[in-house]
Amino acid sequence: MSKKGWIIIAVVVVVLCFGACGSYNGMVNKQEAATTAFSNVEAACQRRADLLPNLAKTVKAYAKHENETFKEVAEARSAASQIKIDPENLTPEKIAQFQKAQGDITTALGKLMAISESYPELKASKNFEDLQAQIEGSENRINYARENYNSAVQDYNQSVRRFPNVIFANIFGFDKMTKFEADKSAEKAPDLDI
Repeated sequence: MSKKGWIIIAVVVVVLCFGACGSYNGMVNKQEAATTAFSNVEAACQRRADLLPNLAKTVKAYAKHENETFKEVAEARSAASQIKIDPENLTPEKIAQFQKAQGDITTALGKLMAISESYPELKASKNFEDLQAQIEGSENRINYARENYNSAVQDYNQSVRRFPNVIFANIFGFDKMTKFEADKSAEKAPDLDI
């Protein structure tokens, strides 16, 4: 082969290497953005879980005979805090497990808030009002964090599925990530009959 042929082959190899590096680095950046966004969801959910004991204590002071609801709140919080997910390994099963635990907290929280309707003096309590506002803020943060996570996952998934990235994604093991989805039970209103 002539010198010119070897130069052309060398240039092609160099271009492919730079393309592979650029694709790889781009997928790493997008994957990191998605896993960071998931960590933000976990932090927002933890904030809400940390507020639950104070809210339960406040409600309990007024509604001493609502023990079953307090037990549900404690169990839901305990179950949710025991779920540890490695952001590097976000499988659909782990996301579903995380979502179920958070859904259980939401249901227990709804029941706790429904109790307050039966106790006007509780609703008028400054401490309860403050906690209720913090819980509402936490719910908004969780929703915002989930939206950001889903956007980051969409960006990442599009990146690893586009050509030529799909070739490098398969070689380097960049798998499609799972988004948060609405809970199947979200189609009907929760039963807050206490």
